[in-house]
Amino acid sequence: MNPQNKFHLVFSIVMAALMVFIMTFVVTLANVGWVEGFVHLWLRAFTIAYGIAVPVIFFMAPVARKLTGRILGVAA
Repeated sequence: MNPQNKFHLVFSIVMAALMVFIMTFVVTLANVGWVEGFVHLWLRAFTIAYGIAVPVIFFMAPVARKLTGRILGVAA
């Protein structure tokens, strides 16, 4: 795997972890509140969302980069 492809894969894994960690915490807290078993519910939501987020970010980040470049009128 060339360095650019490796970078994109690792970026997708890290970005998904950061985003999903925060978003599932906030949404789980908003939906159920700070209840007994919160951490279990949150980790379950994290696991499901993370499995979806990594491939979505992997395939959509280049699209978002190009779209951002077009909006700002710069090369992406």
